[in-house]
Amino acid sequence: MAERLKVLVLDDDPTGSQTVHSCPLLLRWDLASLREALVHPSPLLFLLANTRALHPQAAEQRVRSICHALKPALAEAKAAGVMDRWLIVSRGDSTLRGHFPLELEVIEQELGPFASTLLVPAFLPGGRTTKDGMHLLHGEPVHATAFARDRLFGFSSSFLPAWVEEKTAGQTLAASVQQISCSDLEVAPEALRERLSALSPASIACVDAERPEQLTALGEAIWACERQGQRFALQSAASLINGLVPLPPQPLDPSGLARLRRGAALPGLVMVGSHVPLADDQLTTLLAEPACIGIELDVRKVARVVFGPERHRLLASLEQSWRQQIETVISEGHTPVVFTSRGELHCSSPAERRELGTELAQLMARLAGGLAPRLGYVISKGGITTHTLLESGLKAPWVELQGQLFAGLSLVLTPESLPVITFPGNLGDASSLRQAWTLMQQP
Repeated sequence: MAERLKVLVLDDDPTGSQTVHSCPLLLRWDLASLREALVHPSPLLFLLANTRALHPQAAEQRVRSICHALKPALAEAKAAGVMDRWLIVSRGDSTLRGHFPLELEVIEQELGPFASTLLVPAFLPGGRTTKDGMHLLHGEPVHATAFARDRLFGFSSSFLPAWVEEKTAGQTLAASVQQISCSDLEVAPEALRERLSALSPASIACVDAERPEQLTALGEAIWACERQGQRFALQSAASLINGLVPLPPQPLDPSGLARLRRGAALPGLVMVGSHVPLADDQLTTLLAEPACIGIELDVRKVARVVFGPERHRLLASLEQSWRQQIETVISEGHTPVVFTSRGELHCSSPAERRELGTELAQLMARLAGGLAPRLGYVISKGGITTHTLLESGLKAPWVELQGQLFAGLSLVLTPESLPVITFPGNLGDASSLRQAWTLMQQP
């Protein structure tokens, strides 16, 4: 009988399942929810931690709480014969933003020990590759892109050993970071397993990847080492997950996924919270469609209310005004496109920026949640926007990942069978958002 394997993915935003299908995504991790999820036939279980939206202390607390909940649930599942082996992955952004090394340190404390850490940021369908230790976006060093200028998670080097030194504030020197090259991944399976086994204890190794076959070989070697008692801490983008659990083709093609739209006559809703330049271009392209009507949430106005007197009363007034605009667009037979005003408002501190971001995401979630019973689908662009929509707006304890509309773009179903397209901020080209909307609008 084949081994029953389970890969547990702590996802730092709800878009990290963008290369897989047919698995549960949990937004709660109480014991009952974990028990039910662990008996799901999929070898994958995602826990939507949304830590990128949190300040470091809150992110640490969330990861720790998830690990605490997992310990008894995993022991129980293994004792009951539900699974034979498990791995845990800290799924991080493929453009190197997020709480590294904090999340791995907590996982080590709670679920370790681990022999060493593998850093695998490649996301191949999105053009994120790693070669000779340099992490690239469509061939360009990622530190030269807008993602590296993120005010909370910015960085100055695409060379992963140097990035590790920067993110650990010099506690791990670049010279101590080991590298696993593409050629290392193309040797015989036993040689690759020995290469991993020979990594220095408690070290960090950066892994190159340009082709799926290389990550498949890496995944097989990781499992082989695990069977011999050598466990690795894994920090990766989405593509390694496919190497750990190769999946059959997804059951539904893009047209089949689009037909999951709830009620052909029900309207759709598009929300754009992401503010990276690519999201701006995609929004502009979508709003050129006559059937798509934009409703702009003025970030400066929201900020004045959030950080001013009578916050709750004035925020409720703004929300009511925007809700009426959405209702009008729907009554006229168009698709409302709710978006935050473009550009990134300067805040006085990271804490203030996170607070404003949280309020904006909650505002969008409430607007969508009030409409949800009357919607056929939602397209949600931006990780924080999407997580807040699922958790607070739709109050979903879990969603079921159906598959990808196109490379990297997931469609999930809520318990009420509402399709939600989880659209990463950094995915696609200028036409991708319009393409997704067109597909969901098909008769």
